[in-house]
This record gives sequence, C-alpha cells and structure tokens, in this order.
Amino acid sequence: MTRELHGEAAEWSVSDYLLATAVDQLAEANWMFATVNQDEDTEPLDYPVPVRRPGDADTGGEDADATETGEAGRELPDGAALHRFFA
Repeated sequence: MTRELHGEAAEWSVSDYLLATAVDQLAEANWMFATVNQDEDTEPLDYPVPVRRPGDADTGGEDADATETGEAGRELPDGAALHRFFA
C-alpha cells in the first residue's frame, strides 16, 4: 500500500536522503577544487550531476543547462570567480 502511494520514495529512509546529500556536496567540493586548480586556458569542467532522488522527474537525458546553472536555477561561478574567492 505504501509503495503504491509513494512509489520509490517509500523505500528511502532519512539516512538515504542524508547520504545522497553528502555525496552531492562532496562532488561539488571536488568540482570547486578542480576548477580553482586547473590552468586558465583549460576548458571548464562539467558541474556534477546530483544523485537522483525518488520523485525527481525523469528527464530522459542530461539537461543542456545543467552545466550552467545549479540547484534552484542559480548561476554557477566560473573558474576565475572561484579562484578570486578562495585566493
């Protein structure tokens, strides 16, 4: 019954959601570190794709704007902005 009402979300516990969030944050931190420490002439790295959660819309592929905007549609900083921030 619960599976019918909530679908895949019924199988995810709070710990599962917290772990997915931790994985996403670690991927973002690694992306920031790599972006700041790469050569200026190097092509920018793709922003990490977050772990899929139950209830997320299945887009059927990677969104073209995924590398330019982050969660909630916020614009992502470029390598130079990250370098200025961390330097």
